[in-house]
Amino acid sequence: MWTIALTVQSRTVSDTTALAACLATDCNVEWTDEDSFTLMVKEALCKDARAMWNTRLRGLIATDTVLSSFSKFS
Repeated sequence: MWTIALTVQSRTVSDTTALAACLATDCNVEWTDEDSFTLMVKEALCKDARAMWNTRLRGLIATDTVLSSFSKFS
């Protein structure tokens, strides 16, 4: 079994909540405290773990980019 974990904390609590929400359909997140969460990918095969990990990270990067754009204009 291959396991990859990431703890996420953004600029604000609301941004961190938005990042967690973008993963809602892909995986479960576990809140470690009020302003950070951990996501974990577990797969039997390394290639599957890598593919699932890349999918999660692309979602986080896209959401973070949108949040950054909004913060520039508010």
